[in-house]
Amino acid sequence: MIKNESRKGRAPLVPELLAPAGNYEKLVTAVHYGADAVYFGGKNFSLRAKAGNFDDEVMRQGVHFAHENGVKAYVTVNIIAHNQDLAGLEPYLTTLKDMQVDGLIISDPGVLSYARKFVPTLPVHLSTQANITNHASASFWLAQGVERLNLARELSLREIREIRNEVAGELEIFVHGALCISYSGRCMLSNYMTNRDANQGSCSHPCRFSYALLEEKRPGEYFPVEEDERGTYIFNSKDLCLLDVLPQLLAVGVDSLKIEGRMKSIFYVGGVVRVYRAALDYLGQLPVEAWDKPTEIRMPEVFMEEIQKTGTRGTTENFINERPGSSEMIYFSSRAEQSYEPVAVIRESGNAPLVEIRNQVMVGEQIEYMQQGLGLTPTTIVAIEDQVGTAVHKANPGKLVFMKTDPKLPEGAVHSILRRQKKPSVAML
Repeated sequence: MIKNESRKGRAPLVPELLAPAGNYEKLVTAVHYGADAVYFGGKNFSLRAKAGNFDDEVMRQGVHFAHENGVKAYVTVNIIAHNQDLAGLEPYLTTLKDMQVDGLIISDPGVLSYARKFVPTLPVHLSTQANITNHASASFWLAQGVERLNLARELSLREIREIRNEVAGELEIFVHGALCISYSGRCMLSNYMTNRDANQGSCSHPCRFSYALLEEKRPGEYFPVEEDERGTYIFNSKDLCLLDVLPQLLAVGVDSLKIEGRMKSIFYVGGVVRVYRAALDYLGQLPVEAWDKPTEIRMPEVFMEEIQKTGTRGTTENFINERPGSSEMIYFSSRAEQSYEPVAVIRESGNAPLVEIRNQVMVGEQIEYMQQGLGLTPTTIVAIEDQVGTAVHKANPGKLVFMKTDPKLPEGAVHSILRRQKKPSVAML
């Protein structure tokens, strides 16, 4: 990673775009839509135990695919480890070294000590779980041999700048995705309520549950939990989105911008990576003089418009400009509102590309081809054929079919996503 510089009269270097890869298909999708690096976990030692994750062989294939495309591959070894978790850690780290992964993401000092002892040549990136909120803490971890620090999500832009001015190590910032209500993700609520330990990778996300009050002398009578002037006890945060402050983050000198979402769909991963890739490319081509006043750089509205189509619970800039208040929470639903949905993924290109169906489609439907970059190609399905050439009127999820469209999609690249606007539900009509 080249060190960012942000002096007046010089444009800052564009940071790495780091994307989530919950399984091999999501890794491929992230690479296809422009990630510079991907992060993923194995079957053990990772904080997303419910993601698809990678066994050793699939992980080896993922690292190879990333490297073939000039993309770095980082592996999460970021559980808060107990004594029994250390068993098997040494051979696992050695296996990762043999795979030639580009770095380990670690939060636990004991796990870090194992990495420094058994695989000292592998770069270590400190997880946000380590709660770095000040430059003294940042300096401490860098002195332990850590090369990159994923700063706590509870920092303001001013605090990030102060840390940047004090340390020379690489800094990584989360810029998009779901937020945990607990400080830097260290939450015990899932453990108490469902016996699934978030700090061991098994979070059940009780912060998204719908809550009501029950008074013990009135069984079966539920009262809504409502906000008052003192705040609220509902845990459901809006999603992080720092698109509009990307110019300031680049000017500060952040080295890597990280997207949350190993549990999300390929539509989410591809859609979000695609937007942030386009946004960084836009900033990278601005004239040098624009960086004299980075706070005056305005991101075109199209970026946020596209982000809204990937699915969101609403967006917040979290702590970046001021401490978040009750308006940064969402009270009516735990689900992400999604105005568009995936239709298919292109598996073979051509005038009638072979596609894998993700949501049922029918002849006559209007869809959009999601290009690399922000480009879109609207088109209409005019015919669907199964793999033996039989015409069908509709195709169901999981099927491989040839899809003819008007206009045709001969430029449709393998791994690209086709989407459509969702129809309003009956409840919305």
